[in-house]
Amino acid sequence: MTATTVEKLVKAGGGEPISPPLPPLEIGGPTSTGWREDALARVAELTTVMALIRERSPLAADARDTLVRGIESHLRAAKETAEEKGRLSGGLSGAGVVRTTRNIHAAESDTLRLAPEDYVRGQLPTVRAYVNRLLPRRHPNRLRLDEIAAAAAKGAPLELADTEQVIAALRQANDEDRKTVARLRSFRNVLLWTAALLSCGALGVMLLGALKPDALIVCFQPDVVVCPTQTMPVTGKDVDVVMKSASTGWDISLICVVGMLAAGIAAATSLRRIKGTSTPFSLPVALAVLKIPTGALTALLGLLLMRGEFVPGLSNLDTPGQILGWAVVFGASQQLFTRLVDTQAQSVLNDVGGTGTTAGTPNGEPANGNQP
Repeated sequence: MTATTVEKLVKAGGGEPISPPLPPLEIGGPTSTGWREDALARVAELTTVMALIRERSPLAADARDTLVRGIESHLRAAKETAEEKGRLSGGLSGAGVVRTTRNIHAAESDTLRLAPEDYVRGQLPTVRAYVNRLLPRRHPNRLRLDEIAAAAAKGAPLELADTEQVIAALRQANDEDRKTVARLRSFRNVLLWTAALLSCGALGVMLLGALKPDALIVCFQPDVVVCPTQTMPVTGKDVDVVMKSASTGWDISLICVVGMLAAGIAAATSLRRIKGTSTPFSLPVALAVLKIPTGALTALLGLLLMRGEFVPGLSNLDTPGQILGWAVVFGASQQLFTRLVDTQAQSVLNDVGGTGTTAGTPNGEPANGNQP
């Protein structure tokens, strides 16, 4: 929908039919992710708003045209990135997300500069609630916005300087929001890189066990040699020789797989306390990915400690089923090591929602949006 078409709609007097019919606004998409769809819808909305308010702008013609060109440029950049036309797809760097949201935020600020007083006055409650959620109570921009909103509620006119103050508060809140999302992205990336390294470690020991079964022996010797996949009598032979003979290439892999399954079940249980997020970066998924290889390694290391008689009274297991049972226990015990990570993840998600210690208040007080 072009600006000229929208102007004709406004001049037509509201509900009067226009012929020919208005062409639909080209929104774009569909895309691969939800955040891209949100961005495209917001770009289309801002395009329509800009077309409706440009002729009612209190600015001089040159300043108005400059702002319109700037808004169009920001919206074009945001739309192209959200449609995945460029190479900035997001990923670990989050470049696509940053480019899209930053340009949308800039377009929103310029739209307020372009808009007449009645539009800015109508946006004040929404802007104020957003700013109060993200900025500390004593932040100067938040205090000034509260003063402007209180004066506007009493019928005081909004000067251009007041509009700039509103924009300054909105921009500061947007910056805080982007910083919080950047912290979530960074934490998510740390989890994924750690999970990748642990996965390489788990695959490495599984490969070692397959190529050289006697390198990591997880067999026990109560009366006979008991391994995860088979048992073998000693019958007067050297125990170490029998253990090497009884070890197969599947022993380590079987223990790691059982540990991963146990870790997966434990991860599914622990994630019930982790809330989701509307950001493009799925932290709960990264947490689950981290727990899987951790369970494989804790299962293997736990059995190696038992075989080394690190735990008194648990040095000999009688059947392969007992070995696999302890692999389940040790695999699920990865939750003991990742519990602190779960706590930190919940804290980061709270910050994104504006309810953590970094949002809304200076000292972690509830961000209720009340007047200071």
